[in-house]
Amino acid sequence: MKIPFELWIGARYAGLTRTRGRGRKGDRFVSFIAGTSMVGIALGVAALIIVLSVMNGFQVDVRDRMLSVLPHIQLIVPNEDPVAVTDDWQKLAKEAQQNPEVEGASAFVAAGGMLARGDVLKGVEIRGVDPANEGKVSELPQQMVNGSLDSLEPGSFHLVIGTNLAQYMGVTVGDTLLLMTPQGSINPSGFSPRMRQFTVSGIFNSGHYEYDSNMAFISVKDAAVLFRDGGAAGVRLKIHDMIRAPEVATQLTNSLPPGVVARDWTMDNRTWFAAVKTEKRMMFLILVLIVAVAAFNLLSSLVMAVKDKQSDIAILRTLGVSPVQIGKIFLVQGSLIGFIGTFLGVFFGCLVAYNIDIVIPFIERLFGIHFLDPSIYFVSTLPSHPEVNDITLIGITSLVLSLLATIYPSWRASRLQPAEVLRHD
Repeated sequence: MKIPFELWIGARYAGLTRTRGRGRKGDRFVSFIAGTSMVGIALGVAALIIVLSVMNGFQVDVRDRMLSVLPHIQLIVPNEDPVAVTDDWQKLAKEAQQNPEVEGASAFVAAGGMLARGDVLKGVEIRGVDPANEGKVSELPQQMVNGSLDSLEPGSFHLVIGTNLAQYMGVTVGDTLLLMTPQGSINPSGFSPRMRQFTVSGIFNSGHYEYDSNMAFISVKDAAVLFRDGGAAGVRLKIHDMIRAPEVATQLTNSLPPGVVARDWTMDNRTWFAAVKTEKRMMFLILVLIVAVAAFNLLSSLVMAVKDKQSDIAILRTLGVSPVQIGKIFLVQGSLIGFIGTFLGVFFGCLVAYNIDIVIPFIERLFGIHFLDPSIYFVSTLPSHPEVNDITLIGITSLVLSLLATIYPSWRASRLQPAEVLRHD
């Protein structure tokens, strides 16, 4: 098969082929600047893939830590007595489990309260849970570091709190805390909040600071009685694919009895995920500038190549090569540099992103440093979650920028007049 001469000459100018002999000094210079352009594109693409993969990793890690405590979907029965809801929760759960996506269900009661011990006060979110079924909707039973979730028996008035909250309140298993609720009674001396003494029977660690310092769990029966005037009660659900939670919540709203509200986990964390999404977009735009700088470097190198190859262009034109074919030569040169640079960038970027758990510890041992100090950050390793869509978008963006960078030099080469070039030579 005969190779088009535009492709052969373009590959030679890009430094991918060699002619016999040592070659002219100008050829080596053109090959050098072509190589630097290729390396620049590869570094930009690799950096973009690695950074976005790490950002995705942090997002997935935080999301999984959140959903280890929070349910995928909550079915809330508003304006109903929590005692009645918790007594009849299995009927609502059975209707919800008719949806094939629903994997597990458990009753819950949620309300705000305040914990007190001596002079220390702390506002917390109180969750009434059923220990027998909680493992079906969350990882709370596996996150217990002291005590047991099974200690939350009805009437025991036991309390399970997070590690950060236990440290803040200065308590451990066996100590007592006073729980005050916004509901209360009005007497001649004024408003008196409802109060109840609880015994700490367990401590959990979810790895998410906000929940470990602001959440407390009690028996669902105790919570229904304690918050009978203002607690939200219903059923917590776990589904097979957490990403489909909004879609499944909509299906449940349409299929369940009127008045039942289905809230998925994205509603409760909408602001945080919107901020992360915006941050990821801005980081993508910022890092694309690295690839854009490499593309401008490619443009300048092609302009220099056209300048250096004016004599070759004039000779080719006198041999009958058309201006379009001249333009194709430099279009091939730039496209090959952009394609190879993009390919190398995607290869090395994916190599690091998929093996960051090996690369980062090696760098830390080599230089004796820690990127994430375990004494400061709970996450002591860099998580990475490469996404095919991100990698594809990065590769296409790099190729488009590289192709755009070749248009002007190729057009300029096609406009050169042989007579003018040979006259000056």
